[in-house]
Amino acid sequence: MSKPNLLYIHTDQHSPHVTGCYGDPLVETPNLDALAKGGSIFTNAYCTSPICVPSRMSMLSGLHPYQNEVWTNRHILNSGIPTHAHALGAAGYQPVLAGRMHALGPDQLHGYVERYVGDHNPNFIGAPGPDRGVLNGTAGPNHVSLEKSGAGQSGYQVHDEYVTAAAIDVLNRAGIARRSGQNDAPFCLTIGYMLPHAPFVARREDFERYASRINLPRIREQYSENLHPHIQWWRTYTNSETVSELEILRARTAYWGLVHRIDVMVGQVMDTLRQNNLLDNTLIVYTSDHGEMVGEHDLWWKHTFYEQSARVPLILNWPGRIDAGQTINAVVSALDVTATLIDAVNGPSLPESSGRSLLPLVDGRTAPDWENVSFSEYCSDEFCPEGGCYQRMIRYEEWKYIYYHRQPPQLFNLAEDPDELHNLAGNLAQREIQLELHNRVLDDWDPDNIAARMTAKRKQSNILEKWALNTNPPEQYRWPLKGEMNWLDDYD
Repeated sequence: MSKPNLLYIHTDQHSPHVTGCYGDPLVETPNLDALAKGGSIFTNAYCTSPICVPSRMSMLSGLHPYQNEVWTNRHILNSGIPTHAHALGAAGYQPVLAGRMHALGPDQLHGYVERYVGDHNPNFIGAPGPDRGVLNGTAGPNHVSLEKSGAGQSGYQVHDEYVTAAAIDVLNRAGIARRSGQNDAPFCLTIGYMLPHAPFVARREDFERYASRINLPRIREQYSENLHPHIQWWRTYTNSETVSELEILRARTAYWGLVHRIDVMVGQVMDTLRQNNLLDNTLIVYTSDHGEMVGEHDLWWKHTFYEQSARVPLILNWPGRIDAGQTINAVVSALDVTATLIDAVNGPSLPESSGRSLLPLVDGRTAPDWENVSFSEYCSDEFCPEGGCYQRMIRYEEWKYIYYHRQPPQLFNLAEDPDELHNLAGNLAQREIQLELHNRVLDDWDPDNIAARMTAKRKQSNILEKWALNTNPPEQYRWPLKGEMNWLDDYD
């Protein structure tokens, strides 16, 4: 068989719980649903960190954050670390990126040979941030994100429309080259979207699609006596202890609208593939960097290990290679997605990566003895109490164990308690499994060593930040987010 085309679609902050093919009866995602129906959907896929840059750099490098030392949104991935784009290039491809990468530092390619429509974020820490106009402050974890929500326009959607146009152009040119006999080499395209990341602002058309039908969060835990101390701290820190019903419904309506809009854009890309006769022998992967709490457990944004935050959608579609209509319940990691892309093209595996190819689970080959395990970590000296956050999650079979450094752990049985309302940590009946998972979390992960490394990296970052502030280095791959791109229809 000839080498396949690769189409890797990577969104930002998309919870699988807000997707039709994952069981949400409200959201309209016909294009993602069709991808899932024609391929395989994974119900237990987890990100390696519930925050943007660590998750993305982990997927690029095939390494956990503690291995590549990218723990926060200020950390820079070492350019000497090979990525899946390098591996794809080594396998004979010309990997192209349209849109979001969220890498910091002078290397804005990390193995891609072409890039269209950069990030709205600065390429360098310390460089001026974007002007979001009336929506300033709404992209981060703070109550203002809920206060300034509703119908309008976010510059993130404008960014994604440019990304879609660039991706369509790449695919159209691939179609022209193939039809004209100039080049029949397989294409290798990554599409990086911003949506449905906050601001919780959707265009009027998409907002009104859900405004009269949106429901309140199902899992309410605001006043639980058993609330974990870190979760209580997080609510206080983000000023989200009290959120009005109007804010809840407005923000959720917008989020559902943004997910719908991403689906529309995916549909435009799929139409282009069909029009250019490029669907055959094309591996299509859809996933996201982390989820979004969107009010469940009375929480918003990400940064936690609840299912809405740490789980991600994952769809694989490959006509002729992956049987249609498969639902895979195995526990998998975002690192496994990275390994799958490389395995599909018989590329060189990334050194030290623990990622496992998912293809034997879905393409009819003899499946390996798959261990149902996945790890995720959250280490921060930014969004954290004094002294920092050093946390790690393991999902093993039906169990989820969360280690909080110098705080009590959490243990959930997801088969019996899918809403994660009953913390079993400390129960005598679960003593054995808790000890086993605790030891596995700490087996290759040292929170005190991580704290020391992060202190050192903070000192390095302070110099780099002052350098960028004073020298104003050119940013080759910066998309110009402008304040006037952002508005709320009903905000003064």
